Amino acid sequence: MTALTIPARPEQDAGLRPVPWPRMAWVTWRQHRAALAGVAVLLGALAVYLWLDGLQIHHAFATDCHPASSLACGTTFSGRYGTTGIVVSIFLQAVPVLIGAFAGAPVLARELETGTFRFAWTQGMGRWRWTLAKLVLLAVVVTAAAGAFSVLYSWYNQPFFASGYAIPFSTRVFDLGEVAFAAWTLAAFSIGALAGMLIRRVVPAIAATLASYAGLTLATALYLRQHYMTPLLTSHPNLPGSAWSVSQWYTKDGNFAFSAQGSQLVRTVTRFCPPRYWTSNHGEIRVHSGGNGSPAQCLSRHGYTQWTSYQPGSRFWAFQWIESGWLVALSVLLIAATVWLVRRRAA
Repeated sequence: MTALTIPARPEQDAGLRPVPWPRMAWVTWRQHRAALAGVAVLLGALAVYLWLDGLQIHHAFATDCHPASSLACGTTFSGRYGTTGIVVSIFLQAVPVLIGAFAGAPVLARELETGTFRFAWTQGMGRWRWTLAKLVLLAVVVTAAAGAFSVLYSWYNQPFFASGYAIPFSTRVFDLGEVAFAAWTLAAFSIGALAGMLIRRVVPAIAATLASYAGLTLATALYLRQHYMTPLLTSHPNLPGSAWSVSQWYTKDGNFAFSAQGSQLVRTVTRFCPPRYWTSNHGEIRVHSGGNGSPAQCLSRHGYTQWTSYQPGSRFWAFQWIESGWLVALSVLLIAATVWLVRRRAA
């Protein structure tokens, strides 16, 4: 039998002189330099685009947005660059999971699928050292690269925040800047590594990584993030520009009446504030809320109070560190579980 067909047992690891960690790091680099090069090309190309486009955006903001409330800022600047900012942020949402799927999932799955891991375990590179050297080195590199990229994206987004076109708490940008982007990239890599260990096939592991990451991001954006800190409550109709409105509802006589969205709100507004129609000078039929003012003002006159729970903009960094903290903790647990599975599961 050859080294590739002999079952690797834990006792075989102990009989060989361990390979030094620097040597193992060099082997990891040699094996995965193509994947790291792909990450570098992806982030590098995006960085060049953000830098060139960001220079134009900053120049336009300096020209059109003094003050930021000016008409030119709201029309010329936002109209010209706002759509670009949205498209860029949507595309960047896929970057961490692409790194996790195509750089993280194959790390263990490829060698487990082909059987070449047995050869590594007979060369003084025991199974846990083999796993740890691969995962820790690659995780540090991709996380550091993502962290550097997020600094550039934060600079790119500054004019949109300053002009009021977007807020830092916006779902499409919150996890792309500052420290959260690096943490999400690390989490995606760790998910991919664990999927590769469990499935032991590259393509299914990639698919599992994509699905798991999508579920995690959706759960975080829709349910988890808003509860990091207890929201503030106000009945004032105007929130600060940087605040994140979590939910709104109406009360009457101190009791909950209905949500600020949905059919019950429409029925109530129609009942107390029936719309009025009139013909404009151009022959167009337009609708005006009954009474005077907005539907919220009309409901207020009939004893309804609108309440808003929100997260103030001053909590942005606290939310960043909270989200990054639990993502890093999750990543450490996933990597630890991967190492444990490699040690426990028979080859």
